[in-house]
Amino acid sequence: MFYITTAIDYTNGTPHIGHAYEKVLADVIHRYQKLKGNDSHFLTGVDQHGQKVQQTAEAEGVNPNTYVRRVTKGFSQAWEKLGLSYDSWAETTNPLHKSCVQQILNTLFEQGQIYKKQYKGFYSIRQEQFLTDKERNEDGEFGPEWGVVEERDEENYYFRLSEHVSWLREFVESHKDFVLPHFRRADVLNAIERSEGNDLCISRPKERLRWGIELPFDTDFVTFVWFDALINYISFAGYQKDPSSELPDFDSLWPANLHVIGKDILVPSHSIYWPIMLHAMGFDDAQIPSLLVHGWWNKKGGKVSKSEMTKEEAALMDPIHLVEIFGQDAVRYYLVRDIHTGKDSNYEPERLVMLFNTELANNLGNLCNRALNMTKRYSAGVTVSSSYDDASCQTLRESFAKTLEQYQTAMDQYEISQALTAVIEFITRANIFAEEHKPWEIAKDETKTEELNAVLAHMVEVVALASVLLRPVIPHACERIQAQLKAPELSELKLSELKWGVLPIGHEVAKPKPIFPRIELPS
Repeated sequence: MFYITTAIDYTNGTPHIGHAYEKVLADVIHRYQKLKGNDSHFLTGVDQHGQKVQQTAEAEGVNPNTYVRRVTKGFSQAWEKLGLSYDSWAETTNPLHKSCVQQILNTLFEQGQIYKKQYKGFYSIRQEQFLTDKERNEDGEFGPEWGVVEERDEENYYFRLSEHVSWLREFVESHKDFVLPHFRRADVLNAIERSEGNDLCISRPKERLRWGIELPFDTDFVTFVWFDALINYISFAGYQKDPSSELPDFDSLWPANLHVIGKDILVPSHSIYWPIMLHAMGFDDAQIPSLLVHGWWNKKGGKVSKSEMTKEEAALMDPIHLVEIFGQDAVRYYLVRDIHTGKDSNYEPERLVMLFNTELANNLGNLCNRALNMTKRYSAGVTVSSSYDDASCQTLRESFAKTLEQYQTAMDQYEISQALTAVIEFITRANIFAEEHKPWEIAKDETKTEELNAVLAHMVEVVALASVLLRPVIPHACERIQAQLKAPELSELKLSELKWGVLPIGHEVAKPKPIFPRIELPS
């Protein structure tokens, strides 16, 4: 079983392009695992507790639960629009999750891993955590990334994070695939050094925060939002579940193969807090999941900020609005085509339109339309056997083996953009092949019937193969292509079964309808 999760989205906002990219990236990996023939389970969801949620709800004059219900609906609608195929949906207000969190807290408290103390220090409202002098910049100030910082003096419960830091350092140094891409590991090792000697405050007094999961051993306090939220990866996978629960079997899912997260939550939450929490709970090194860390979508070289955009620009950051304008296929394709996993990229709707029009409409769409139209026109809609087999036919067939190897290597390394490059180059070769043979012209010459039949069969075959390789990225478009090929069985084909000749000679095709109509930016 391949178990993949994304970071759950904080319900103190609305979905934006960064959220959408993370979810589509995970969905593509999930679908690819199924294409390989693996069972795969995809978890995503929402983080509903915390001080910011309570403050926003109070400002709107509504109950926090009412507020998070509304925001949660917006996230789920966005992911439906994008065609996500997740298997489990996490909501941290779910009683099953609450029960799991409280069981873990009780166990850690009984083991002496959680203790109470008075602490005076500086608190970041934005990040909902206490800061130390290590978070100050070179000017001795807390930078803008921490938002409003205020001094507080209060009693809280602490998790003995410091006792596990040496273990974490050794683990990260000896497990190179704990953080992917590998260049992010340096960020984690630096963060570990900054964590030396510090324990983690895991409670908030109810007198200032009531919207959270109560500590089972002291109901005057609620759980720190990160300590609560991170546990979703195991609570919704069935950890310590009631036998009558419908949650999955934990042993069949864990350890997760991948947590897909943004670089902004790599440290300290996912690379410091989370593995140490698991280690303290008794998970061994082999049960610590890998982190696939993606970059940000920037606008004009800077991080996207809705507050600095025009209304029109902000609308183009909304996944629901984007899909309504450009369609699901265009948005999904752009999100994983125009960014290398782990790196930042500039978000440009103009690039979305250009990539869709050139690589899908003009390239794959054109090949599909020409192959099927001419097969209907010149051979009654059926591919025909031929003795013609020149060097260009052989080269096109041989190129597929190389394409498949490049595609699988890239996808196994979660480099979706590189995998798409290989597929698009293969489709481009097929269009060049068509231009070289000009089937629309040789159809007029009765002496070239054998060549015509061979060329059309090769073109149809490339369309079929491309529809399988692109299925994880644009599944609905590939379904429509396979329907026009009259080959629904291609949707069940596994990667190991993919080879030249997936459509037998004598296969009938349907009359094509445009799969990728060209799109334009709204004026």
